[in-house]
Amino acid sequence: MPITADLDAIDWKILRELQADGRMTNVELSNRVGISAPPCLRRVKRLEEAGIIRGYRALLNAPALGMDVVAFCSIGLKHQSEAELKVFAERTRGWPIVRDAWMVSGESDFLLHCVASDLTTFQSFVIEVLTSAENVDTVRTALTIRQVKNEGLVAIR
Repeated sequence: MPITADLDAIDWKILRELQADGRMTNVELSNRVGISAPPCLRRVKRLEEAGIIRGYRALLNAPALGMDVVAFCSIGLKHQSEAELKVFAERTRGWPIVRDAWMVSGESDFLLHCVASDLTTFQSFVIEVLTSAENVDTVRTALTIRQVKNEGLVAIR
């Protein structure tokens, strides 16, 4: 798929640096990418306005906050009409335990990334919420052992 934005080498450097550390100052960013601060700020604003930079977040240490269970749930729906897919997608927004949700192809319809304080909380969510949700046919869960890689969403050379 072709890149839809008109980005030059400096823009790519800005994206790489901000994806690694979104809190750095504009002066630090400009030093890292090799341009002065005012044009660097203009470029960042342009990337934000174009929707290429969608926002900024703090990356939290879940276990330090008592959130020790990370799991993935594959969800198969009974019916996959556009309306049913939209209903389920919207429903995921109301479940705080679900941190990311993806509509996928293959054997399942959705893949949910879940984070919970403990196994009992996660199990209750699966049994009381997911399996009883309207139009849900199958729920397959995978508990994680440990994270082995955690990079930004987009690989930038």
